[in-house]
Amino acid sequence: MKKYIIKRLLWSVLILFIVAFLLYILMRSLPTSYLEQIARQKSQQPGSKTFEEWMQQLEATYGMDKGIVPGFFAWLSKAVRGDFGDSWKYTVPVTRKFTEVVGISFWMGLIVMVLEMLISIPLGIIAATKQYSATDNAISILALAGISLPTFFTASLLKLIFSVKLGWFDLNGLVGRNYDFLSPMGQKMDIAMHLVLPIITLLIASIGAYMRYIRTNMLEVLSSDYIRTARAKGLSERRVIYHHAFRNTLITLVTIWGTSLPGLFSGAMITEQLFSIPGIGYTSYQAMISGDIPFSMFYLVFIAALTLVGNLITDILYAVVDPRVRIA
Repeated sequence: MKKYIIKRLLWSVLILFIVAFLLYILMRSLPTSYLEQIARQKSQQPGSKTFEEWMQQLEATYGMDKGIVPGFFAWLSKAVRGDFGDSWKYTVPVTRKFTEVVGISFWMGLIVMVLEMLISIPLGIIAATKQYSATDNAISILALAGISLPTFFTASLLKLIFSVKLGWFDLNGLVGRNYDFLSPMGQKMDIAMHLVLPIITLLIASIGAYMRYIRTNMLEVLSSDYIRTARAKGLSERRVIYHHAFRNTLITLVTIWGTSLPGLFSGAMITEQLFSIPGIGYTSYQAMISGDIPFSMFYLVFIAALTLVGNLITDILYAVVDPRVRIA
């Protein structure tokens, strides 16, 4: 297992290097006039540097005054030291802005992931054990509805009902207008209330797919020969399902957990934008549409690294839940 992990890590570093190089090429493909436009806008700000000084700084940030290969290695030499430059939109170091906003997205993603497991696992098992019954049909309809409904429609519907009609929650934002006058506990509760609708939106959008995964896998496992053997031995149905069948369904859950890792830190770009939640998804979207190359480059490379780490964790967990993988 140790050799396998080391081998995967080396391959992951190589893949990340290639992905970063391709992203750098895309950034370098932007027309020169775009940099001139950014430099001209910044030079017009009060007390700012001249247009020529801004052009020199912007070109030096990504080595745009060099060739693609020398420029990439110039950027890479800074990136490995944690220096990703300053954000053009937020005018602070990229890593500082990232640490300021990633916490909100992380806690949202973590809460959603926990609720997904608590809800989708029991419902998926119930739907599989009561195949084609009224319960199974009802769960399947709910799952398909959650998968089919667009995020913007779900968010708009929730805001219409709970914000406009009932007035329980604010329409947008992370804090209310009286946030500064609240006690520390009141401020935390205010933030929590503003995250309720975004979390529900994310749950509706993703929980249906998880239920379908678990139901499909459970049906496959329940039709296996060893399950029929366990029932023939006289074991209780509860033990057959939760001890024998569910253990083999863990492979599906491991896949879900591994692929969910990037989502904890990458944020929910659409949902955060719809609710104006200043998380990493909202921040990166604003950076991209404003042409903030340093922040966009960092964000995309970061997501690529998280994806590789998630895949590695998934493969390791496969060996934990399935001894046959370790033997192979």
